[in-house]
Amino acid sequence: MGAQWGKPVIYIYPEKETDVHVELELTTSDLYTTYPRYNNDWDVTAYPDGSLLNKADGTNHKYLFWESVNARTRFDFSKDFCVAGSDTESFLKEKLTYMGLTEEEMNEFIVYWLPKMEHNKYNLIAYQGDVYTNSAKLSITPTPDSLLRIFMAYVPLEVKVDIEPQQLEIFERKCF
Repeated sequence: MGAQWGKPVIYIYPEKETDVHVELELTTSDLYTTYPRYNNDWDVTAYPDGSLLNKADGTNHKYLFWESVNARTRFDFSKDFCVAGSDTESFLKEKLTYMGLTEEEMNEFIVYWLPKMEHNKYNLIAYQGDVYTNSAKLSITPTPDSLLRIFMAYVPLEVKVDIEPQQLEIFERKCF
């Protein structure tokens, strides 16, 4: 079975109410679904609590969602983690907290991924850095003072493998 991935979302946290323009350029896949609707860009009013007002239709959102198909991305599994399915929840909590997700962001991530992973004997997990950012380029105006992009790829395994662990970076969160 190949690498599994999905549910990319974009959170925005300005210091004060801010009009934000977001563009997404996919280089190794094709845009399939977006919410709110993406028409070559998203124009939103972002609020300090992370809520977003989509200017195109006046709807409110917690994040911008997109998903793609026909992925031609070659994920990097040269350094990663082999985690027992039963340990997936604690592993994700530890690593996502370390990398800087808020509790709400982490919970959204885990709710999506845990059902797909915890019943596997093992999961080979790698967080994709440049592989992801080069295949899903973001342009945000105004430019945020900090930008955290986390993209996890995993492969379910029947047996444990020994591999060099991936070194993860701590993120310092700053607003616009």
